[in-house]
Amino acid sequence: MQLKYSAPRGTEDFLPARVQLLDWIHGSCRRELERHGYLEIRPPLFEDTSLYRRAIGDVTDVVEKEMFTCERGDTSVTFRPEATAGVARAYLENKLDKVRPFQKFYYIGPMFRFERPQAARQRQFEQIGVEAIGSHDPRLDAEVIHLAGRLLDRLELGGYRIHINTLGDKEDRARYRTALEEYVEPQLAEFCAECQARFQRNVFRLVDCKNRDCQRLMSDAPDLLSRASDATRKHFDDVQNALGALGRSFEIDPRIVRGLDYYTHTVFEVRMPGLGARDTLVGGGRYDDLLEELGGPAIPAIGFSLGVTGTLLALQKAGIADEHASEPPCTVFLAAIGDSERLAALVLADELRQSGLIVDLDYEGKSPKAQLRTAGKRNARIVLVLGESERARGVIQVKNMGDSSQRELPMDGDLAFELQRMLEGESTRTAQGEGD
Repeated sequence: MQLKYSAPRGTEDFLPARVQLLDWIHGSCRRELERHGYLEIRPPLFEDTSLYRRAIGDVTDVVEKEMFTCERGDTSVTFRPEATAGVARAYLENKLDKVRPFQKFYYIGPMFRFERPQAARQRQFEQIGVEAIGSHDPRLDAEVIHLAGRLLDRLELGGYRIHINTLGDKEDRARYRTALEEYVEPQLAEFCAECQARFQRNVFRLVDCKNRDCQRLMSDAPDLLSRASDATRKHFDDVQNALGALGRSFEIDPRIVRGLDYYTHTVFEVRMPGLGARDTLVGGGRYDDLLEELGGPAIPAIGFSLGVTGTLLALQKAGIADEHASEPPCTVFLAAIGDSERLAALVLADELRQSGLIVDLDYEGKSPKAQLRTAGKRNARIVLVLGESERARGVIQVKNMGDSSQRELPMDGDLAFELQRMLEGESTRTAQGEGD
């Protein structure tokens, strides 16, 4: 029979083993983020479309081509293509600057972009990100960049490279825009069609075009840093000094402009060599003008997002993913022999679960041997066998799968306590064996 439905293009099903891997990623990152003083925030999955147009920019790829927008009457909402705009809106709407001007948030959740699906690029994808709002201190820039590296360290990923640049302030960018336009215009016809279309609307995007011919044409293009103000230069120098003090190596990359209009001053990317064109695992930077653009006071901020899809690819390539992508074992498997024993097993399983044990049992009417095979496949640490004879004597057979020992325990005693003792003893022996 042919299936009638499949997952929408650009999405994927996360089955239990892969969910375990995601949970490990989430848990590892949460611990590091909270260690740095970040608190979780959960803005809505969709916002007014005008928020993204104002924050991200009308001439960006995201707004022009990639947004999932729903319209009904006069209402237009868009599923979030990124989270910074929503966090900034939440900060202003809830007057968090009045509670405590400087605050640090993190988020974990899905984003949506109507892109052409390919490796490390989906239409629904997950990001883990941070937003530190309320400070222009260059030490904060360095700490945020350092934190991005710490997250990858937590995930056991090495070999990444940190690339940084500065986009300066509005005046710096105005001078840079003029210099770029004067450089590009005489040879504009040699650029790709997309760059030609972008020239009048957002000339900065020509800097990071992936077309090789465009990259060659831009190889001698002017950079912003040589045209930056003294204040911008000092801020960028201070960021570099702080990164050095933290022991972080980095490269200055004038081609980093990021694809969203709200970035100012420090921008950065963390790249993993060997992943091809989608090698950027983390990207972010300052957005000192965004909150004012959204109708709030002039409040500086900086943040980044880690792409989980690309990180999963990096983990697979490094051979790390499989270590964390397996179904969790059930602690106890309860095998029942006989119809009346199956009902007793159901009740006993519930009692053991209330004591904190992870317990599973057979719901398919399998034979005793088949139930034991199922217990083995589930990597059960203890198998309980309840048959007619055991129930008549008020006992249950207990098989320790770790050392293959077997004994009987009374069912009217504290069975859960005895099982916990067995499990703790097994864990101690395992730890001692690994230590030897």
